[in-house]
Amino acid sequence: MTTFTRRNVLSAVACATGMAALPFGAPARAATPPAGKQVAGWYRYKIGSFEVTVATDGVARFKMAENHVTNIKLDTVNAALAEVFMQKDMMTTPYNPIAVNTGSKLLIIDTGTGEANYKKTNGVGGQFTANLTAAGIERTAVDAVIISHYHGDHINGLLMADNSLTYPNAEILVPAPEHKYWMDDGEMSRAGTVRVETNFKNVRRVFNTEVMKHVRTYEWGKDVVPGITVQGTPGHTPGHTSYVIASGSEQVYVQSDVTHVPFLFVRHPDWHAYYDQDGAMAEATRRKVYDMLAAEKMRVQGFHYPFPSLAHVEKDGNGYRYFPVPWSPTI
Repeated sequence: MTTFTRRNVLSAVACATGMAALPFGAPARAATPPAGKQVAGWYRYKIGSFEVTVATDGVARFKMAENHVTNIKLDTVNAALAEVFMQKDMMTTPYNPIAVNTGSKLLIIDTGTGEANYKKTNGVGGQFTANLTAAGIERTAVDAVIISHYHGDHINGLLMADNSLTYPNAEILVPAPEHKYWMDDGEMSRAGTVRVETNFKNVRRVFNTEVMKHVRTYEWGKDVVPGITVQGTPGHTPGHTSYVIASGSEQVYVQSDVTHVPFLFVRHPDWHAYYDQDGAMAEATRRKVYDMLAAEKMRVQGFHYPFPSLAHVEKDGNGYRYFPVPWSPTI
């Protein structure tokens, strides 16, 4: 029986390296240079007759603040990161908007961080439209853009870097409670934190005169388009919205930001992210939604889940576990 040790492995590597340096009479060849870039990020699956394309917008990586989770000490958060083999004190946030082809309409749900962010981050973020193109979807072909809430990673992609319309032929469908709140001057004057005040300013920048020509509000509890039912899921923002996409006997819950990254906030639904405008309400919404998902065994599409961001969930003590849906080579 052969026993492998670290010394065996290192000796084998050294031997292989030495052999590679020996001449065997073959002509020398230059090493193949590394590609230096990632493959295009898109993935497709079906919901009944509907076709969903997940096109990643990339990620953001940044040092966590002490209050990133407002009701939990950073040491505890770091321990949770270590449990899933992630770097302490650092946050990696994926962005995964989707396109839905219903057969009669081509829809986008949320827009990502936008082309300007692609240039700002050298392609780390703001990838959505490039990945849509790689998936064979041209932005001029989009019939409607459905917005879940008014944070920058969900609305900034309405504009190109030159502030022209990203989706010039699309209707922009927005939740009425969310639109009313962020467009209210009185609410803006009462912004309780710098983060909320900054978001008010960004909303006014994005929803310029040209964008507003395309805007139509929708109400909770109704179909925003046939096959996509709107659910109010407030807390993250006052008018935060999620969706049930249904076709035939199949359903997927598009949770928007009911949870932020699942490796923290699905596992620990009682943790309040500083992104949540009302932490207690966001937690209550999170538990209600995830209890339903677990009971009904419904797939969930999570904006901040790791790409391609489709999963099942189940109850696990005081929290939940998530199971990425296996990658399929066919649609």
